[in-house]
Amino acid sequence: MEGFEEDIESVLYIAREISVYKIPPLRVNEGHRANDWGDLANPLWKGRLRIIETKKNATLKFEDSQTVFARAEYDPLKPSVEAVLDSSRYFVVRVEDAGKKAYIGMGFAERTDSFDFNVALQDYTKRYKAALNPPSPTSDTTIASHYSLKEGQTFSISIPGKSRKHGTGTSLLSSSSTVSGNGSGIPLLPPPPSGRQK
Repeated sequence: MEGFEEDIESVLYIAREISVYKIPPLRVNEGHRANDWGDLANPLWKGRLRIIETKKNATLKFEDSQTVFARAEYDPLKPSVEAVLDSSRYFVVRVEDAGKKAYIGMGFAERTDSFDFNVALQDYTKRYKAALNPPSPTSDTTIASHYSLKEGQTFSISIPGKSRKHGTGTSLLSSSSTVSGNGSGIPLLPPPPSGRQK
């Protein structure tokens, strides 16, 4: 049964169409910019992207109907995905294979797709970090306090600006505490002037 649990894959995100670009090397002290990638209308490859989560990790799979173009392991502690500086639709992905690293550009046709991609990675990162630091069982076991009144015990609430005569038994909502010109209660404002003036 243990081997069965390791084989379970969960699809966190699917993008029906993404574009992959060859990108120039990163300049020192600068981030990646999609405008530096050349003609964005002419990508190196087009296909779909899936983020697959297993018990061990998450993987970004760039695939078309026949083959897997590339795959990138996603580690939240050293992320393999970086947003570019000049657009919310483009990212740089670090792909590793047999110890070799390559950086590719990835672009979405719509901003909503890139937003959903970001959310999927953030949700996975949050779950991953929560699994690394589970809450201690002693922090949840607080002693429940009993706040009910004992028989015959009473309490009173004083409201500023409201005078109450002790022993009269009037409640806050009784009809005897009406707002009038005697200064008790909250004064009412006069009605607004009519729109027609002569």
